[in-house]
Amino acid sequence: MKANVDRIEEGIAILIDREDDARRISIPVPLLPPGSREGDVITLTLERDEDATAAAKARVSGLVEKLRKRS
Repeated sequence: MKANVDRIEEGIAILIDREDDARRISIPVPLLPPGSREGDVITLTLERDEDATAAAKARVSGLVEKLRKRS
């Protein structure tokens, strides 16, 4: 997804989707690529981390099992 950096206020960047200007996203400025400023076009990418998800599920399952054994 491509977005314009519309403005930056109090450490928050307001991005506007280039395909749907009614869609706006607010993100902390430190998450922007270095050197980004108002008026820049940036590309946003989200991806699912399957390995991290599996590790988190395994960790939680282990904690739940420990709690069950305590009871």
